[in-house]
Amino acid sequence: MRIAVAGGTGMVGRYVVDELVAAGHEPVVLARSRGVDLVSGAGLDAAMTGVEAVVDVSNLQTTSAKKSISFFESTGRNLLAAGARVGVRHHVLLSIVGLERVGLGYYQGKLRQEEVVAKEGATPWTVLRATQFLEFPQQVLDRMPGPLAMVPRMRTQPVAAREVAQHLVRLVLGQPQGMAPELAGPRVEELVDMVRKLLRAGGRRRLLVPVTLPGAVGRAMKSGGNLPTGPGSRGTQTFDEWLTQNVRHIAQDAQDARGGHDGRPGEGG
Repeated sequence: MRIAVAGGTGMVGRYVVDELVAAGHEPVVLARSRGVDLVSGAGLDAAMTGVEAVVDVSNLQTTSAKKSISFFESTGRNLLAAGARVGVRHHVLLSIVGLERVGLGYYQGKLRQEEVVAKEGATPWTVLRATQFLEFPQQVLDRMPGPLAMVPRMRTQPVAAREVAQHLVRLVLGQPQGMAPELAGPRVEELVDMVRKLLRAGGRRRLLVPVTLPGAVGRAMKSGGNLPTGPGSRGTQTFDEWLTQNVRHIAQDAQDARGGHDGRPGEGG
C-alpha cells in the first residue's frame, strides 16, 4: 500500500517510514525537503498520486497559539483536501494527551487540527493521542542553550517515539476508529527528574532550575494534566532503559556542546 507520511523527516515520522518499509508498504514522505509545502499545499497533489492512506505527524515548534492554530489548520485542511481528490481511505493523526486540560498555545493548534480532521473532512479518520516522548527531556534542553536550564514542573508518562510510530502503523493499516484509546508509556515520571538524569548521563554541568509555569497551565502540568485518564495501550520502554541505550550518544552530544566536536556530522535528535 502507498501511504503518505506528513512530517516524515521528523523524529516520529522517520520511525513511521521505517516501520512501513519493514511491513512491505511504500511510504511517501511529505515534507519541504521533498518538495511538498503542507502549509501552502504546493507539491502536495503530485506527491499524493496513488496514495491510499495518510499518517500525519507534521509538527511546528512554537509557543504561540496564533501560529500553532494557523499551521495545523492549514496543514490539516490541505491534507484532507488532497486526500479526498485521490480517494484516500484512512487519515490517521498523531495528537497529544491532555489538550483540553493543559491550555498551552501549541496545544490549542493541535486541538484545532483534531477538529478539522473530525468535522471538516469526509475521509474516515483515526486520532491517536500520545503522551510526551522519552526524547522530550533532550528536546527541552536543546531549546535552552547555555549554563542555565529552567525546566517546567510537569508530570508525564513518557513513551518511546519508536513505539508511537509502531502504534500509528498498526492503526493506519486497520479500520478507522475515530478517537483511538490514548497511548502512554509504562510509568509516570517527573520531567525535572528526567532532565537531571539526562544531564548526569552526559556529564554536563548546568544549573537546573525547576519552575512552575504561571496560571492554570502551570497548575495543570504540575498536577498531571498530561497523564492519560482512561485505559489504553502502554509502551514498554522506560526512561531509564532509554537513557542506558542512548548514553553514548548523549555523552558525545555533551562533548560536542562543550567544544569537543571532532568534525563529523551530527546524527540529529
